[in-house]
Amino acid sequence: MIDWLDLAESVISSPWLYAVLIAVSFLDSFLPLIPSEPVVIVAGVYAASGETDIVLVIAATTLGAFLGDLVPYAVGRLLGERILKRLPPGSKRRTAHDWFARELESRGGFILVTTRFIPVGRYLATLSTGLVGYTLGKYALFVAFATGTWSAYTALTGYLGGVVFQENTLLAIAVGVGLALVVTGALEGIRHLSRRRTAAAKDTAIAPDTATDVDPATVQDPAAVKDPAVAADTVVD
Repeated sequence: MIDWLDLAESVISSPWLYAVLIAVSFLDSFLPLIPSEPVVIVAGVYAASGETDIVLVIAATTLGAFLGDLVPYAVGRLLGERILKRLPPGSKRRTAHDWFARELESRGGFILVTTRFIPVGRYLATLSTGLVGYTLGKYALFVAFATGTWSAYTALTGYLGGVVFQENTLLAIAVGVGLALVVTGALEGIRHLSRRRTAAAKDTAIAPDTATDVDPATVQDPAAVKDPAVAADTVVD
């Protein structure tokens, strides 16, 4: 198996580095065992000392990630009709399928951008987007923004570490990776809280009305209580 980190460091001062960044970010879009973040962070660290170009690092990573995200989407579109036929209406899986389609329609950009920063989330989101038949135009637009922000954040994280710890490359890489993990964990925590709030709001919305239905015919006129004559009539049958 290729050691992508060693490969990147061996060509760190060569134009081949950008080909490595395109390849690793492309494969990482649909293969969880390919870790692109450490490679991009290392490239960003070396950009602080001028050995790499931070703009080209971001551009190469964005290109690879964008092309890579098209792969699971295409697979999802190819399998979508077959899978939909196996999801009978009323089943839990069909309900989940329809719910995700509605969520994408209302806030597809938010989902695709935030899940891009979550290693496992990005695979599930891009594949599921194809499965539910999300339009290619909107998908490409949101994924372009998502991969661009993710690439810039990852590369600049390494660059910041390289600037602060110019005399210690290993420490700069460690700080860059640590910062990336902290931010990723924070995003996942926010996403988890958002899901809980959404679920709580839905439960409240569908909660049965606890008010007791009252027949208007059985409600006594308040004026009748104040009028003794009327009160007497209501007592005597």
